[in-house]
Amino acid sequence: MSDLADNLAAVHRRIARAAEAAGRDPASVHLLAVSKTFPAEDVRAAYAVGQRAFGENYVQEALAKIETLADLRPKIEWHFIGPLQSNKTRAIAEQVDWVHSVDRLKIAQRLSEQRPAHLRPLNVCLQVNISGEATKSGVAPADALVLAREIAGLPRLALRGLMSIPEPAEGLDAQRMPHRALRALFDELRADGLPLDTLSIGMSGDLEAAVFEGATIVRIGTAIFGARDYSH
Repeated sequence: MSDLADNLAAVHRRIARAAEAAGRDPASVHLLAVSKTFPAEDVRAAYAVGQRAFGENYVQEALAKIETLADLRPKIEWHFIGPLQSNKTRAIAEQVDWVHSVDRLKIAQRLSEQRPAHLRPLNVCLQVNISGEATKSGVAPADALVLAREIAGLPRLALRGLMSIPEPAEGLDAQRMPHRALRALFDELRADGLPLDTLSIGMSGDLEAAVFEGATIVRIGTAIFGARDYSH
């Protein structure tokens, strides 16, 4: 557990340094620990040293961990950040607090219809394919405003903001460019009247660039849990 505690502390220091350099309050940047491929025991260990928000990419893995760690509900905030197929929306709508990867109206409609009435509205982010990669999920920037308006009108959902996974880049300036483009789109949607408050950008390799460009949630996995093993 000491390594995990040290890693979390190091990530918090990185966030604080970047926020201070950008003239921001470090508390305005929330750390989402991306626990995909790591066991529930690692999530429990991170919880024990103060981490509360965890992100998962795969539906079955997410549901298994939520069940295993049921004793920590509702103290843990679960975020789903991976691609979501329409036949998997019900379980996600019923079990998580946030979905960052909404990129189609059909997915949003199903999440809205399937969110239980006794739960708070499901927080969602619109995923934008900011780098225009053919292999990436996400709505095209030019189509984001129309889709955001449609999602914002759905019951049982709270459209909170935008998420992106830019093409990897080397160097701070290159890393900042796609985040800056997403921030400009975020500002455009807010100017249109959408009450957005969340920019979900930045991972272990470009955390600082994301904070400089306004990230409110950074999604950090490797820097906390270590290198991933996808062999299983």
